[in-house]
Amino acid sequence: MTQAEIKLCSLLLQEHFGEIVEKIGVHLIRTGSQPLRVIAHDTGTSLDQVKKALCVLIQHNLVIYQVHKRGVVEYEAQCSRVLRMLRYPRYIYTAKTLYSDTGELIVEELLLNGKMAMSAVVKKVADRLTETMEDGKTMDYAEVSNTFVRLADTHFVQRCPLVPATENSDPGPLPPAPTLVINEKDMYLVPKLSLIGKGKRRRSSDEDATGEPKAKRPKHTTDNKEMWPLAYSQSQHSRVNSEFQFTFQTQTSSEIVRTMLRMSEITTSSSAPFTQPLSSNEIFRSLPVGYNISKQVLDQYLTLLADDPLEFVGKSGDSGGGMYVINLHKALGSLATATLESVVQERFGSRCARIFRLVLQKKHLEQKQVEDFAMIPAKEAKDMLYKMLSENFISLQEIPKTPDHAPSRTFYLYTVNILSAARMLLHRCYKSVANLIERRQFETKENKRLLEKSQRVEAIIASMQATGAEEAQLQEIEEMITAPERQQLETLKRNVNKLDACEIQVDETIFLLESYIESTMKRQ
Repeated sequence: MTQAEIKLCSLLLQEHFGEIVEKIGVHLIRTGSQPLRVIAHDTGTSLDQVKKALCVLIQHNLVIYQVHKRGVVEYEAQCSRVLRMLRYPRYIYTAKTLYSDTGELIVEELLLNGKMAMSAVVKKVADRLTETMEDGKTMDYAEVSNTFVRLADTHFVQRCPLVPATENSDPGPLPPAPTLVINEKDMYLVPKLSLIGKGKRRRSSDEDATGEPKAKRPKHTTDNKEMWPLAYSQSQHSRVNSEFQFTFQTQTSSEIVRTMLRMSEITTSSSAPFTQPLSSNEIFRSLPVGYNISKQVLDQYLTLLADDPLEFVGKSGDSGGGMYVINLHKALGSLATATLESVVQERFGSRCARIFRLVLQKKHLEQKQVEDFAMIPAKEAKDMLYKMLSENFISLQEIPKTPDHAPSRTFYLYTVNILSAARMLLHRCYKSVANLIERRQFETKENKRLLEKSQRVEAIIASMQATGAEEAQLQEIEEMITAPERQQLETLKRNVNKLDACEIQVDETIFLLESYIESTMKRQ
C-alpha cells in the first residue's frame, strides 16, 4: 500500500463519510486488521464513535471482520473497495445508459446506502420517479421491480450474505460476531416479491396520495425472504465493455465485438484471460435488433477479426459455424501500451514518443541503434533516452561480456518493461486524483460564504414560487446576488465541473492500468 493510495483513500472517506469515519478507516488501512479496543486506543477515539464508524464502513462493504479462535473480533479495511468509490459516477452512468432512469436510481440508492432490502429500493425509486413525473402520473412498483431483476441477471447487483438459519431451538451461546454465508448460485437470485402499488409524491399535509390520513394507513407486512438485502456488484466485464470499443476500426466490427462482450458478461470470470467460446450462430442471433447484416457477412467479419495481427479475437473451434473468443489479456495489453505511448508523447514530445515506440517494437536496442533507427542526432537521442530512463518509462539492461562487469566490455541495452511502467503510471494517477480532489475542496472552501448565500436565495425563490408569488417579487429576491457574485459563481461552477471531469478521466486510466496489471500478474 503506497502513500499515494493511502492519501487518496483518506480524501475519499472524508468526503463521503466525514472525519471520524476517515480517521478509523485510514488507521485500519495503515495497520491492518485490529480488534475494537485497540482501534479506539490507537486513534484516541471513544468506543462508541469507533463502533458507529465501523458500522458505517461495514454497511458500505469497506471493512470486513473475522472471529478468531479465542473469540476476538478483528476488523480489516478493504483499500481496493475504498478506491472504487472514484468509479461511482461511472457505475451510475452505465446503469442509466443500459437501463434508463430506473436503473440509474436503483444503482444510485444502493451506492448511497451500501446495502438495502429490495422492497425498500423499489419503493424508494418508484417514489423518486413519481416526483419527477407530471401531475396525475405515477411509477408502478412492478416496473421498477422488473428493472431490478434485469440488473441482478446481469450481475450489476448481488445479494448480501446472511446469518444461516439455526435448526435447533436452543442454539447455545451467541458468537461474538455473526458468520455470514451465501451460496454462490443464490448470489444473483432475486426473491419473488408481491409488491403492489405505485410511487407516492411527498406532501406537506398529513394525508397521503389517496387522501387518507396517515393514522389510517395500513402497515405493510413483509416476509423475511422479501427483505433480503442486496448490494452493488462490481462486474469487471460490464465496465470494460465500453473500454474496448475504440480499439476496433469499423462500426460493424465494433458492434460484433460489443455483442460478444455482452454475451460473455455473465459466463466469463472477471479475471479470465479469454472469454468463453461463442459460436458464429449464437453471435448472429444476439446482434441488436435492427442491425441488418447477413450471416455470411458476419462470418467474413469474424474471419477478418481472427486474422488481425492484434489477435484481439481468436478462433477456438469449427463447431456451430466457428467458435470465437476475445483475448481480454491482449486487448488490455494493447490499451495499456497505447496509454503509455500517449503519456510519453504529451510529456516529452513526438520525438521521444518515436524512440519509445521503436524500443517497444525492437524489444532491446543499444544507444547507437536508437540513433540510427529513429534518425535523431546522437546528443538529442541521448538526452531523450535519459529523460525517459529517469522517469522509469524505459529501463536499461546490462549484458556483460566478462564477469567483472567492466563498462568497456558490457552491452547496455534499452528496453521497455510495460508492467513496471504501468505500475509507475498508476502510482502517478493516484497522486493526480488526490491533487484534483484537494483542489476541488479548496475551490469550494474559498467560496463557501457565496455558495451558502446562493443556496439560501434559491430556497427562498422555490418557497415563494410554491406559494404563487408574483414575478416582481421573485426578481427582487434574485437581485440579492449581485452581478460580480453571479459571475464568481459561474467561474466556480465551471472550475468544479472541469475538476470533476478530470477525476473521471484519470480514473478511466486507473481502471485500465489496474486491469492490465492484475491480468498480467495472474499469467505469471
